[in-house]
Amino acid sequence: MLQGTASDVGKSVLTAALCRIFVQDGFRTAPFKSQNMALNSYVTADGKEIGRAQGMQAEACGIEATTDMNPILIKPTHDMHSQIVVHGRPLANMSAADYRSRYLPTAKATVMEALERLRSAYDIVVMEGAGSPAEINLKDRDIVNMNLAGWVEAPVVLAADIDRGGVFAFLVGTLELLEPHERARVKGFIINKFRGDLSLLQPGLDWLEERTGIPVLGVIPYIHDLRLEAEDSVALEERKQPAAEKAPSGGIDIAVIRTPRISNFTDFDPLGGEAGVSVRFVSRSAELGQPDVIVLPGTKNTIGDLTFIREQGFDAAIAEAMRSETVQLIGICGGYQMLGKTLSDPAGLENPHAAEIEGLGYLPLATVFAEDKRTVRVSGQVLPECPLRLERDPGRESFTVEGYEIHMGRTAVLEGDHLKVKPLFQIHESGGEPKAEGCGTASGRVWGTYVHGIFHNDGFRRSWLNAIRAAKGLRREAETFSVQALKEREFDRVADTVRRHVRMDEIYRLLGMK
Repeated sequence: MLQGTASDVGKSVLTAALCRIFVQDGFRTAPFKSQNMALNSYVTADGKEIGRAQGMQAEACGIEATTDMNPILIKPTHDMHSQIVVHGRPLANMSAADYRSRYLPTAKATVMEALERLRSAYDIVVMEGAGSPAEINLKDRDIVNMNLAGWVEAPVVLAADIDRGGVFAFLVGTLELLEPHERARVKGFIINKFRGDLSLLQPGLDWLEERTGIPVLGVIPYIHDLRLEAEDSVALEERKQPAAEKAPSGGIDIAVIRTPRISNFTDFDPLGGEAGVSVRFVSRSAELGQPDVIVLPGTKNTIGDLTFIREQGFDAAIAEAMRSETVQLIGICGGYQMLGKTLSDPAGLENPHAAEIEGLGYLPLATVFAEDKRTVRVSGQVLPECPLRLERDPGRESFTVEGYEIHMGRTAVLEGDHLKVKPLFQIHESGGEPKAEGCGTASGRVWGTYVHGIFHNDGFRRSWLNAIRAAKGLRREAETFSVQALKEREFDRVADTVRRHVRMDEIYRLLGMK
């Protein structure tokens, strides 16, 4: 089990790296995180929802992700309330207090049954903890850190992030707050994100080992420009966000509005990897400027985040930017809903105080939130009548697309307004009938879709960006990169780095394999 001294110390990436190493060494390997709090989610092949980190880790293992790898997912909806997803399906919306008092006492069976199924099917299961194991107020009902390690007699490796400072205090302080039997489970330390001369750190490492009696199993250097999908929006804090006045000249400027409940922002990772393309996440309307593309991303609380957009003045800033006939406005999932005219929540699923709210009005759509959640992988193609501004390749009539949907809203074009917009894609799910999806204005300047991962489609992404380049008088790009091939290279890169800097012989010894 890999635990951390705090959130965002690199547990998810280190878990993926160890998974990849074990697979490279010939072991059937699977990831596991009993309870995950995240808004970046992943849809399994059978249409279930888990944390995106476990989906990414399963890909590092070369296997299909299942809900056994993350049986409990907590998706915050607003302050102190979350949607609780158990084995990929919503169980209930609960306050933090209700979750702790009503659900956690029954959760052990769910966690252990899932873990035992993985243990019976794989040689190695790499478990990831959550946050810190030293959260004193939460320890008595812990199902994700030291209690879980004890239930399965798993050795624990404790990771800390030296880049944020205070690494020795983090490690020693965490140990001091553990019970003796918990402390005994910690078999090694990993110090992550190190920059500098290791010889200057060595006296501190020697002191740490002497002080605690626990070996330092590795010091991992900071891996620059690592392009693996992040678990949640805390990762956005580390991304360099150029101000609007510093947006690149001679390139494509894409501004994603960062709302409080932004979800699945990994949708835009491939765009940021393209030559001459800048992706900015903006939290204040003054930062918007005059980008080439404005994106309203997915969200776990559409009504709440739409209210935020208005409170921050983004609605006015978007209207001002749209005066330029070259700017595109895009909505993905919750952002697609916001582009419509009305959003209705009759059952109070998102906001018990707002049964209906007016949308931004750029598309003639009405959205009603339903109690059943749609989670499904989809594939299809761009429709011939699709109004999107795409560079059409000679001899190619359409582009194939695939992705996934996660939403509780149901969106329809308002009666009498069908001629004002055109559908974008024809998609189908496994065993389902093809259907039209998404819509856009005739000009192609405003469009939206429920399909997450649309920009992970290499041909579609290149064609869409080249059309923007042509409108700006920029040189087109004849080729683009393969998202899947890039992901495989990144898995190998992080695995190679960890293998070089971690005493893998000691890791295998902890597993009883040496």
